[in-house]
Amino acid sequence: QVQLVESGGGSVQAGGSLRLSCAASIYPGGRYCLAWFRQAPGKEREWVVGLTTADNTHYADSVKGRFTISYDNTQNILYLQMNNLSPEDTAMYYCAARVGFCDISSARYPYWGQGTQVTVSS
Repeated sequence: QVQLVESGGGSVQAGGSLRLSCAASIYPGGRYCLAWFRQAPGKEREWVVGLTTADNTHYADSVKGRFTISYDNTQNILYLQMNNLSPEDTAMYYCAARVGFCDISSARYPYWGQGTQVTVSS
């Protein structure tokens, strides 16, 4: 059973930075996509970025150049470094996993963390 536990959310002013973490218990040697999604109040859950075990990444256009995904395979922790945050980035951020390639559709991910809130004030 894959388990994902996020941490690192909080409140920050526009232009600030946060780093989210996701402790991922996944089977060693498996082929996974580990991804971050976010959901703002009243909006659908949206793709942010994904990383495959082959180190292929795919970013949403809205976060390119500002967010960076990485994975520490010694501790099995997925990170999301978020820089130059804006109020539009305010959302609940979720870590997700699926076997195989990344997919921007949240419906394709069977494994989810509980989410961590990010609030950016202007």
